Amino acid sequence: MKLPCWALANLSSFRQKIGPDAYDQLDVIGIDEAQFFEDLYDFCCEAADHDGKTVIVAGLDGDYLRRSFGSVLNIIPLANSVTKLTARCELCGKRAFFTLRKTDETETELIGGAEVYMPVCRQHYVDGQVAIGAARSVLESKKLECGTCS
Repeated sequence: MKLPCWALANLSSFRQKIGPDAYDQLDVIGIDEAQFFEDLYDFCCEAADHDGKTVIVAGLDGDYLRRSFGSVLNIIPLANSVTKLTARCELCGKRAFFTLRKTDETETELIGGAEVYMPVCRQHYVDGQVAIGAARSVLESKKLECGTCS
């Protein structure tokens, strides 16, 4: 079965976008990339608690530094159930709980695919962070050496 989907700047515009009559007929609402919606908690609470909808939310719970990302974790207390999905580690094939960023960009939101991110297991995440730290130290020392050259 194929269902339509829309890109929305915020979830509060969903009812207006679909129309009140169509909204009332919905049983299930799916939200993808949930970490980008600032109004996620309020929308889920309203849709599930007050409108009787089943809301299925998919999104990242953490960023590439394993810090909380967006408000996905804030809606867990609203949930009937939570399933944490994983990928496969690109290096060893074990379950990949984390994402290793392949670039030196540091902003939290960096859109990209396999050229920017790699799913990794815990050990390869830790090893990768150690390697990235070492590489940065080497690069910094090279900058200092070049800065002292005349």
